[in-house]
Amino acid sequence: MPMINFQSDILPLKNELYRMALRITMNPAEAEDVVQETMIKVWNKRDSWEQIDSIEAFCLTICRNLSLDKVRRMDNQTQSLDASIQPHDHRVASNPEEQTIQNDRVRLVRQLISALPEKQRSCMQLRDMEGKSYKDIATILDITEEQVKVNIFRARQTIREKFKKFL
Repeated sequence: MPMINFQSDILPLKNELYRMALRITMNPAEAEDVVQETMIKVWNKRDSWEQIDSIEAFCLTICRNLSLDKVRRMDNQTQSLDASIQPHDHRVASNPEEQTIQNDRVRLVRQLISALPEKQRSCMQLRDMEGKSYKDIATILDITEEQVKVNIFRARQTIREKFKKFL
């Protein structure tokens, strides 16, 4: 196993850590604090880096846990996706009415995702927004790959059903 270097292996993860922290805390300043705390915790564990299978999963797990702790402390029950995440549908609406409808649908999907249980939301975000594998998600969230698949399936099913009710 190659030596892990903070500068080349861990520091480049800070943008990914920030995106995760921001999606969970919904607060840019809090997300920055979480990333700082994550980096400090990872640095303080440097003596055990060589025993870690995936330093990225290790960092993401710490970041997720710190973010959730911060949200619990803020007692914020109304979490939603980062508004900067754009929908994958890049079709341009041909008129203002279509554009408004499209924007409303994107807003609705974001609200539906933010209303999901935390595990389902995290699984879905890591898979669909970050492009993580089921194995990586399982490691980050400390659940089985089967649980990851079930959470993603249920999340997508819930969103699909609720979205249809609004149409």
